[in-house]
Amino acid sequence: MSHIALYRAWRPQTFRDMVGQQHIIQTLQNAIREQRVSHAYLFNGPRGTGKTTTAKVFAKAVNCEQGPAVEPCNECEACRGITIGSIMDVIEIDAASNRGIDEIRDIRDKVRYAPTDVRYKVYIIDEVHMLTAEAFNALLKTLEEPPGHVIFILATTEPHKLPATIISRCQRFDFRQVSFEEQTKRLKEICEEEGIEAAEDALFYIARLSEGGMRDAISLLEQVSAFSAGRITLESAVDVTGGMAADQFYELAEAINNRNAAVMMPLVEGLMQAGKSADKCLENLIYYFRDLLVLKLASSEGVVTERIVDHERFRDMADAYSSDRLFSMIDTLNKYQVELKHASQPQTMLEVALMKLCTMQEESADGRSTVVASSSGSAPEVQKLMQQVEALERKLEQALKNGVPAGTSDSAGAGAAPKSAVRGPFGGTGKMRPKVKLEPYLSAVNSGDTNHARMNWGEVLQRVKEEKVTLHAWLKDGELAAVVDGNLLLAFKNDIHRETTEKPAHREIIERIAGDVLGKSLQLVTVMLKDWQSAIDGSVKTTGEPLELVPEDTEQPKVAREPEWVEEAVKMFGQDLVVIEDKS
Repeated sequence: MSHIALYRAWRPQTFRDMVGQQHIIQTLQNAIREQRVSHAYLFNGPRGTGKTTTAKVFAKAVNCEQGPAVEPCNECEACRGITIGSIMDVIEIDAASNRGIDEIRDIRDKVRYAPTDVRYKVYIIDEVHMLTAEAFNALLKTLEEPPGHVIFILATTEPHKLPATIISRCQRFDFRQVSFEEQTKRLKEICEEEGIEAAEDALFYIARLSEGGMRDAISLLEQVSAFSAGRITLESAVDVTGGMAADQFYELAEAINNRNAAVMMPLVEGLMQAGKSADKCLENLIYYFRDLLVLKLASSEGVVTERIVDHERFRDMADAYSSDRLFSMIDTLNKYQVELKHASQPQTMLEVALMKLCTMQEESADGRSTVVASSSGSAPEVQKLMQQVEALERKLEQALKNGVPAGTSDSAGAGAAPKSAVRGPFGGTGKMRPKVKLEPYLSAVNSGDTNHARMNWGEVLQRVKEEKVTLHAWLKDGELAAVVDGNLLLAFKNDIHRETTEKPAHREIIERIAGDVLGKSLQLVTVMLKDWQSAIDGSVKTTGEPLELVPEDTEQPKVAREPEWVEEAVKMFGQDLVVIEDKS
């Protein structure tokens, strides 16, 4: 029997046959019994949970010749005609392929005509969230003033995409995922009726893979049954669905626990040679480590860990891992699962993810992150490098305690990094920033060039956004400080934003657009906002980088603070809209 034949044979024909949606069925039956049938319903829920099936059974119940009845008889011509789809007054529409306004206008034109064969015209619109905005507007008019002989049933898996005006005119029913026990029970009934011999653990496995969708569970059952020639075992179910056997889980988990990449790589290769998909293996591993974590933290009875076959062996593996490590591993696998969807080499991505687990950092007793070397990489060279790294970390920590700025060295002796290769904030190497002389910029805070730049800075930001939106996200953190001698000074609150803006490619875009907008060639200069504000206040603090400022006792002009009312105006309207003119 094909899957279509099996699914049709076991597709519910009455409300009694529905699985897992008793709360909805009871509400609909009460409405029929009390003759309070609504003109519009919204059935929402995951795929395969019975939304369209319930809609068809409801259409039979309200149109049954023996009723309206709380259960369709399935013997009268109306019930049989709706079942096989020959009643023209019950129309099922797939909104994914009929999503335009013309199709909905056609419905609007036809609803005014009375039904010809049954009591009610029933329109079942599946995947209704796929309709266009214009189609929704046309449907809304019909839902506002529906004829008494028409019932609309809208089905969707994504109700948040529906306009609120549509939802408010429907009775909403939320279908839930079918429980694991209900699915297993129905699969057993199907196997008994169809003469299929199935192991209980195989049915458990199939029910778990369907993720609450009864339709998917029946589809998997038929697929495994065809492969197994009438006898379904756990091994055959695992092979057909591309899953991993319990022994394979255990071997991979043991290799990861021992940090032995040399053992793990042949295991991955064996899985790929056996036809397993990389994404399915990664998904199964996430579930496996999830069960280890559940068994470790919530091992009480009733906790769902259906992947456990050998409880004693599973318990030993759970004890071998710490809870923190399991949390980190699941988080890492989840990130790689997202990347795997777009990877051109899925097997390589899977191998990288597992090697990442083998070399993950762990929190030591003193709170530091330490790298644990795998058993295949514990050579003396690796140990020596790790000792050198630890020694450098201790020196850096001591230097910071003594007040030596990070990234500088007090001597050029052996082991000192050259100034052209100082570590940057992202961990890479880059040139040390030159010292910024802020005195010329302080004297030009309110100059004509600076005010002109402030007035047009919004246009600069907008043009940068049009050319590269990511650069705009970093650049808008910078505050335009001053313009002097062809230099444009920006003060940044965040060092990462400043560093990203200074990249050569980003610098070229900013300087080019600023030059076009402001009408003169400009060179970008950056400083931290806290240092710029300290310089303006006259109390320079060189905690971030050395700044060269003219002492206060020299004859250089000083920058006076603005009057209090000017500062309030800037706070209210923004610095770009406040222009100070001296009319004395």
